[in-house]
Amino acid sequence: MTRRLNKENIAQFLINVHGLGEMFGRSLFLAFIKPFYLRDILFQMYSIGVKSLSIVILTSTFTGLVLALEFGHEMAVYGAKMYTGSVLSVALVRELGPVIISLVVAGRVGAGITAELGSMAVTEQIDAMRALGTNPYKKLASTRFISLTVMLPILVAIGDMCGMIGGWLVSVTSLGISSDFYWSLTVQYLFFPDLFSGLLKPFIFGMTIATVACYLGFNATGGTRGVGEATTRSVVLSSILIFTLDFLITKLTLGAI
Repeated sequence: MTRRLNKENIAQFLINVHGLGEMFGRSLFLAFIKPFYLRDILFQMYSIGVKSLSIVILTSTFTGLVLALEFGHEMAVYGAKMYTGSVLSVALVRELGPVIISLVVAGRVGAGITAELGSMAVTEQIDAMRALGTNPYKKLASTRFISLTVMLPILVAIGDMCGMIGGWLVSVTSLGISSDFYWSLTVQYLFFPDLFSGLLKPFIFGMTIATVACYLGFNATGGTRGVGEATTRSVVLSSILIFTLDFLITKLTLGAI
């Protein structure tokens, strides 16, 4: 019995891996095929980007505030408190900004996409689109894939800047570091590999979140309960893949330096 369950779990895992790969390939391929549904893409960009700004700014600013306090306190022990800005900027741009903001977007946007598409799947709206001659992968999946891939790096760039501003507030008010010195070191210790890695990660994370959310939404079954379960799985799987890909990308980019 146990062996049979293990075989079923392995088979289901392989089916899901194949499904995710197929969804990624379809979304990427259809992104370059007409019709482009520009209005839908712009609407999704607004929903994903503009409507996520408040939580991204709040999360990033408080991350910068906390990191500046922690770094400043620990580095003061070694007489290096003045380098708080440089350490903070590298940590935010290379690692914390892309990962934290991507997790926030996965929880807000990814879950929303899965719930929306899952509701359409269980009420047979997606089947109705096929009957009317509309490709649901093009209109529903590809538009969201493009929007997330474009908007997540922009959100991360805004979040990184907000985190640095949060670190600046703490540095000036609590750590006794001058404003000019903070910003000069912040810019001085940011190099092209840091910026490249910091923008590559959200680009890949955006494609990952969109692929997972659309795949689980399209394959949701079992009514409202199935949609809820798919939404939960979407957030969990996206988070796991973000951490896994983060390690792999960091390993590759550091090895290339």
